[in-house]
Amino acid sequence: LVGTTEEADESDVRDLFDANYFGTLRVIQAALPLLRQQGSGHIVGVSSAMGLVAAPLIGFYCASKWAVEALHDSLAQEVKDFGIKVTLLEPGAFATDFGSALSMKRSRGLEAYDELRDRVVGRLATAERGDPQATAEAILQIVDAQDPPLRFAVGAGVLPLIRDAFAERLAAWESWESVSNAAQGGR
Repeated sequence: LVGTTEEADESDVRDLFDANYFGTLRVIQAALPLLRQQGSGHIVGVSSAMGLVAAPLIGFYCASKWAVEALHDSLAQEVKDFGIKVTLLEPGAFATDFGSALSMKRSRGLEAYDELRDRVVGRLATAERGDPQATAEAILQIVDAQDPPLRFAVGAGVLPLIRDAFAERLAAWESWESVSNAAQGGR
């Protein structure tokens, strides 16, 4: 779903969450009884680099992937004592049909956002895209690992993006630390 917060239709947002979050949840819930019974397993989910950062025009997609991130984070803590591993793949841009006119629904466009839309679409069109074939080997290494990571940044541009976003967040939190502490009261 591509569009600003103001432009989006709520039913389209619900459809997006139904596919990205609730679809993921249903698959996990179907698999867990078997994995728990056998005392082992590895759930490998797919999020996105956009599950860790946000971008204009795809805020609802980002939000759905943030929800997928929280689901897997919580799930990993819930099932580790059953011998079940959880890994969340966080891919960046790849040379697939994802993002094409066939794969993306667009919200009605309001003229007020035309300049923003042109800038964002221009950036996306020139983004370096990874090779999906190269990804398969990396995923197999994760699946076969004795101690696989909870999160795996897929693609060369993802980790720098995450580093920058988290550094900005941490700096903002730290710059307001005294106000945050005062909000606790009693100090």
